[in-house]
Amino acid sequence: MFEAANAVQIRVSIDEIEPEIWRQLVLPAHWNLEHLHLGIQAAFNWWNYHLYEFRIGGLRYGDVEVLTEDAIDGDPRVFDQTEVRLLDFEQGSVFTYHYDFGDGWRHTVAIEEFLTLASTPKHGSCVAGARARPPEDVGGVSGYERFLEIIADREDPEYDETIRWCGGYFDPERFDLSIADKDLRNALRSNVKRRLYQPKPKPVPKK
Repeated sequence: MFEAANAVQIRVSIDEIEPEIWRQLVLPAHWNLEHLHLGIQAAFNWWNYHLYEFRIGGLRYGDVEVLTEDAIDGDPRVFDQTEVRLLDFEQGSVFTYHYDFGDGWRHTVAIEEFLTLASTPKHGSCVAGARARPPEDVGGVSGYERFLEIIADREDPEYDETIRWCGGYFDPERFDLSIADKDLRNALRSNVKRRLYQPKPKPVPKK
């Protein structure tokens, strides 16, 4: 007997950065695009305080009221993000999630597989991923490249100010699956607090 899918596996990656920064997520299939936005924010530990939108098949989806507040003639129409569910996509579909119109972080979202789990998931799960996302407000791809150059060179005249700005420590290779999964499980809760900075590694005790 055929059973309808109740979950979907997706892959989300940040565009224009190498090596790739990505997360693989398993989400409830009934989630809509607003839920997906919150899930992506949680999985990457973005702070969720900038504007965002989805671009799907040439159409624009998001919070209609917010995105049309300062619209001008000629801006593309915004469609309601709550009216599109993950179940509405076909396996293999690819679209774009755009976060922070200033820094311009574009994410490629790929619908990898629809799943029929023993029970309908109540929350999302992060099952794989790699690398830390760039700091918020770093200045987009070019700003992030410059940021990495500075923190890699203690002799750089901007090193002290930059390392303080990012909380005293930043490892672009850092990815903790257990933390990303926990964050995603709590993605839809209200008043979720994001970690502002990466934790500094604990010193290895001397033998």
